[in-house]
Amino acid sequence: MSRHDRQLYPPLDRLKPVAGDVWIVDGPLIRFGPPLLKLPFPTRMTVMRLHHQLFIHSSTPLTAELKTQVDGIGEPAWIIGPNRLHYWWIPEWCDAYPKSAVYLAPRIMEQAAGCLDRIAWRCRALDLRSGYPWDRAIDTLPIHGGYMSEVIFFHRPTRTLVLTDLIANFEPQKLGFVARWLTWLGGAQHPDGQMPRDMRLTYGRSAGLRSTVDTMLGWDPARIVIAHGKWYEHSGSDELRRAFRWLLDR
Repeated sequence: MSRHDRQLYPPLDRLKPVAGDVWIVDGPLIRFGPPLLKLPFPTRMTVMRLHHQLFIHSSTPLTAELKTQVDGIGEPAWIIGPNRLHYWWIPEWCDAYPKSAVYLAPRIMEQAAGCLDRIAWRCRALDLRSGYPWDRAIDTLPIHGGYMSEVIFFHRPTRTLVLTDLIANFEPQKLGFVARWLTWLGGAQHPDGQMPRDMRLTYGRSAGLRSTVDTMLGWDPARIVIAHGKWYEHSGSDELRRAFRWLLDR
């Protein structure tokens, strides 16, 4: 197995059941970071179903096989860009599902630098806690920071918490030496994945972040899906307390 393959979560580009009407799709690696310190990030999409309508969170590439699987469980109604860095494959999902609406977290259009201009007319703001067509089953919780705003989701029927970059959990055995060292230094390495230290700079120890974590704990999640690294299949509340102990214990 090559180093590239070792960093992935196969099988890729196919629906994997999580609980009830929730699935994940593991996607390809992307490279992100400063020019000389770009790290490989495995990608992950979450799909949630409300009756026949699908909520597509942090989309991965839409292959022909994946499209067939998606069509078999419902119709994508809402395509979600949950923070300013997660927009890459939104246009191809829009092309495939012209009736879907796109909801974007703050500053995605700025970050995308023109990549989403052709679908801008379909994009709606994602910056409030309610007033969305999925409210009957999914809670929405924005958290705003200096550089990054992220929108958190909680699927109430299955108690599944869906995060994007608020927690990262890279497995060291999947990484090369430099990436292993940087993820450890950044506080984003399994088995103690947390909010990466660069993300903490945008939120600090603010009252807003503390309130957000308290809200998530109040939901008592059974599991936590994250976009990068090993996700938490059980003990969701315990994992939240562990990951945010640097905030909660002060």
